[in-house]
Amino acid sequence: MQINFTRSLLASAIALGLSVSAFAAKVPEGTVLADKQEIIINNGAEPQSFDPHKTEGVPEAQIAYQLLEGLITKDQDGNEQPGMALSWESTPDFKQWTFKLRQDAKWTNGEPVTAHDFVYSWQRLANPNTASPYASYLNYLQVENAEDVIEGKKKPEELGVKAIDDFTFQITLSNPVPYLPGMTTHQSMLPVPKSAVEKFGDAWVKKENFVGNGAYKYTEHVINEKIVFERNPSYWNDKETVINKATFLAVPSAVTDVQRYRSGEIEISNYGLPPDLFQKLKVEIPNEVFVVKTLSTYLYELNNEKAPFTDIRVRKALNLSLDRHIITDKVLNQGQEPTYVFTPPYIGEGDKIEQPAYSKEPMAQRNEQAIKLLEEAGFSKSNPLKFTLLYNTNENHKKVAIAAASIWKANTKGLVDVKLENQEWKTYIDTRRQGKYDVARAGWAADYNQATTFTNYFLSNSTNNTAKYKSEAYDAAMAESYKAADAAGRAAAYAKAEAILAEDAPIVPVYTYVNTRLVKPYVKGYEGKDPQDDILLRNLYLIKQ
Repeated sequence: MQINFTRSLLASAIALGLSVSAFAAKVPEGTVLADKQEIIINNGAEPQSFDPHKTEGVPEAQIAYQLLEGLITKDQDGNEQPGMALSWESTPDFKQWTFKLRQDAKWTNGEPVTAHDFVYSWQRLANPNTASPYASYLNYLQVENAEDVIEGKKKPEELGVKAIDDFTFQITLSNPVPYLPGMTTHQSMLPVPKSAVEKFGDAWVKKENFVGNGAYKYTEHVINEKIVFERNPSYWNDKETVINKATFLAVPSAVTDVQRYRSGEIEISNYGLPPDLFQKLKVEIPNEVFVVKTLSTYLYELNNEKAPFTDIRVRKALNLSLDRHIITDKVLNQGQEPTYVFTPPYIGEGDKIEQPAYSKEPMAQRNEQAIKLLEEAGFSKSNPLKFTLLYNTNENHKKVAIAAASIWKANTKGLVDVKLENQEWKTYIDTRRQGKYDVARAGWAADYNQATTFTNYFLSNSTNNTAKYKSEAYDAAMAESYKAADAAGRAAAYAKAEAILAEDAPIVPVYTYVNTRLVKPYVKGYEGKDPQDDILLRNLYLIKQ
């Protein structure tokens, strides 16, 4: 993995024992700050939970990153920075990693943040009683015994993590993972307070019980309306934090989001500007429109455990007959790029991934193949393939779903008949996880800048795999990646896995994302350079207008 200048400089400073907090001072000299450091941001949805072990979506992650801080965190451009860990190192074979924790970090209840907190938190993530949708992340990390603990075959205490002392956290792996530090920035890796969790159970996330170690604490939560954050004075780097108060709104409508932004109610909009307004906004307020190419893929998941999607001919027909260019160029027209693979090839070590051969064929030829496959599967104009397409409530998802349904029907000459269904975010997440759907809109954003954040998704034992896809060949290709001697070998294994996925067609990839959002000119600390487009309040500040 290529290391950029910022990371090299930071690592050198840590090695020399220099002050790390200097890297967090992002306000340029001479900047005149606004007297009132308060900001309103639209987060787009009511979160599933504030518990990082009970969530899986972007709206939840954006909340968790304000309240809790993991071993490693990020700056405004997405570069790794020390969080709870001051330094880290691995054995030469990359199978054991040791993190030295800072000794000045405290929970909001005054207790120190220790290596024991990370041991407890990672064991809780793996514990089947927690039922975390992200338990498999420990498998992705290749933590020793993770799979057996998740499956209940071993006790959580047997997970390959331990506290060498109060401020030394050690991870033992079953296979080498040279890119492990970047993986620890993920929301599931955030520590949770043992004393509060054991005292209050699931109710530990309530405002009156919540204990965090992040730059902010939350002071108010109005369901389906807002979450209010205020600075955490006990945060180890509070002196470098500028924003005093922040309000996250739960406005799912992209149109309403823009309206409230333009009326001055919102400083940062949610990502995903309405296609109908995007070009107009670029003309009227070009300096406030941000277009961020992200490590994310928009797709339709097919329920691989439910007929007729158990028939590969049906799955292939839907892939063949969907004209992605209509969706990216005409429906959206914001810079999205059509894709036929799940993993963005521009991600770390994804450079050998290739689009399948059919992607280069003329649409007319693809449509003919799709019709033939559907007819072979028993469908006709009098007996079309009927299914319900599920999406979470959002105008943009609705536009794409309407277009996809129309394209499928037209390109198969009526052999596909799609009914649309939308659900509120939390219900939609539960429906997908329970497998109570035919076809569902999905979006996957990278948890870190490396191909495994996508390729691990479709492992047979992955808790993220809501398409219910299982393939021994795919699992074997991914196992090869962990045995590879170098980056080239890993990249070849990822390409092999993606080729298998494309051949089995358990999903319909549609496009790689760009995040489009509005940001007020007086908001600084957001440049749109983070490929994961995370917003950390501690990186923001407001200047005087």
